[in-house]
Amino acid sequence: MYTYVLEREQTIPLSRAETFAFFCDAYNLERITPPFLKFRVVTPAPISMDEGTLIEYELKLYGVPFRWRTLIECWQPEEKFVDTQLSGPYLLWHHTHTFKEVSPNVTLMRDRVLYRLPFGILGRIAHSLFVKRALQEIFDYRRQATAELLRPGGDVVPFVARSGALSGNLAAGAR
Repeated sequence: MYTYVLEREQTIPLSRAETFAFFCDAYNLERITPPFLKFRVVTPAPISMDEGTLIEYELKLYGVPFRWRTLIECWQPEEKFVDTQLSGPYLLWHHTHTFKEVSPNVTLMRDRVLYRLPFGILGRIAHSLFVKRALQEIFDYRRQATAELLRPGGDVVPFVARSGALSGNLAAGAR
C-alpha cells in the first residue's frame, strides 16, 4: 500500500493570529476550493474548532458525489492543526497545517498531506494518470484564492460564516 505526500507552503502578509483565524474557519474551505468540486461544508455553523471536532463536507470528484468526514486530531492555536479523514474518497488523508511567524505581519503557512488511495494497483495507476495532477491543481487554486482573499494593504475580504455574521479577527478591519 502506497502512502503519497503532498507538501506546499505559502507566505501570507498577515500576522500568525490572523492567518490562523482564516484557516481554522472551516467555511473558508468553500472559498479556497475550486468550484468544479462543488465543495460544501454540511456541518451547521458555528463550528467550534478544537481537538476532537468533527466536520462533514460534500463534494464531487469527477462528477461522483462524496461525503467527507474529518476529525480535528491535533489543535494548537496559532501553531498548527491536523485534520484526518474518517470517511471519504481516500483510504488515508492526514493533513497537517502549520503556521510560523516570519515577522509580526508575515506568516509562513505549510500544508503536509499524507494520503493513500483505495483499489490497490488500480489506485496507483489512477494516481499516476490523474489523482496526483488533480491534487496539485486543487492546491494551486487554494494558493491563488488565499493570496487574493488575504492580500495586503488592509483590503482583506471578510469571511462570512453560514450564519451570515462576520467571523474571525479579519472582519473588524475589513470594510
